[in-house]
Amino acid sequence: MPGLTIAALIGSLPVALDGEAVTSNNTAIAVLSVVSIVLGYLLLAGLWYFVFRDKARAKRKRDPRD
Repeated sequence: MPGLTIAALIGSLPVALDGEAVTSNNTAIAVLSVVSIVLGYLLLAGLWYFVFRDKARAKRKRDPRD
């Protein structure tokens, strides 16, 4: 996935936690946030790959009797 880097992921963590990671030690919340963000990106990538890509669309449009 272009544009998804470790720096962007780490940079978005305080925003996702609304500043809580800076003021206290909420490692579990931080890990959960990062995991959920990564899983969301993977879900979107999988959805694009298996549903919205041109090759997948062409496969669905083919006649099943072929």
